[in-house]
Amino acid sequence: MIRKLLLGLGLGLAALSGAQAQPSADTLAAIKARGQLVCGVSINAIGFAVPDNRGTFRGLDVDACRAIAAAILGDANKVRFVPTTTQVRFTALQSGEVDVLIRNTTWSLGREAQLGLAFASINFYDGQGFMVKKSSGVTSAKQLDGATVCVQPGTTTELNLADWFRANNLRFTPVIIEQVEEIRTAFVNGRCDAYTNDASSLASFRASQGAAGEDYLLLPEIISKEPLGAVVRKGDWRFFDVVRWSHFAMVSAEELGITSQNIDSFASSPNPDVQRLLGRTGEFGKAMGIENDWAVKIIRQVGNLGETWERNITPLGIPRGINALWNKGGLQYAPPIR
Repeated sequence: MIRKLLLGLGLGLAALSGAQAQPSADTLAAIKARGQLVCGVSINAIGFAVPDNRGTFRGLDVDACRAIAAAILGDANKVRFVPTTTQVRFTALQSGEVDVLIRNTTWSLGREAQLGLAFASINFYDGQGFMVKKSSGVTSAKQLDGATVCVQPGTTTELNLADWFRANNLRFTPVIIEQVEEIRTAFVNGRCDAYTNDASSLASFRASQGAAGEDYLLLPEIISKEPLGAVVRKGDWRFFDVVRWSHFAMVSAEELGITSQNIDSFASSPNPDVQRLLGRTGEFGKAMGIENDWAVKIIRQVGNLGETWERNITPLGIPRGINALWNKGGLQYAPPIR
């Protein structure tokens, strides 16, 4: 049943079986020849990647995929989205079934050193948290001594959970369930006292519950650093550059005040940073194997980072916080285009 479901969602046999197809040595050329970017995303993560009632994917990660397509192909809509689970996401990328993976995936040493992958950007600085039912009376994770906690196996979340309880000399019993939807159902039905995941995922789940979401409480403790971003295969560094700088272009645009609505008014700006970002000076696009106005296409069709945040994350009730620009107290910072 799971096999049929994943195939229906767009996952082929290579990802399901772990068979290592031979990915193109030049992903950028393969995308151009195909006329489409293939992007691995979450199956159902409101605010990050979820199909609307017309089947069109929406979310912060989806916009990151669209930005890359705009940079390479000139059209943000030339993307095929492949929903992936936590169990098959890396295999799908390693095998070449997807060109890039952008699905709430934490950047870690193990994933880069052991899996042959490289993280090109961070589009969301997250941290692991806990959710409980308000009726439990629990208001702090320190009150979870002896609790049962729902968690996915084989994730950084599972490791962080054990480390945090051990460090705080607290006991817990993990309720390990592979599929996120099954975890959420188990939590709602009372099989576990708490549900742990990245805080963004917990907020996404609460938002999906409509009015019933008011019954759930996100506890204040954040127990880990979870930088989430775009992942590519190591060794294909030209494509790596395009993925990385597609994100930085959105950050730079926000910093310069350039939006999808006002970009035309910046065409004659005397600011050298603006001129370089918009491809009016320099040959930075060609250096990456794409057109020099690559960033214009991203900003015009997808928007700057702030626009994508307002469109996708603000409705979840998540404050910008550390995801704000560096000059507004956050961590989002783009190296100079020069």
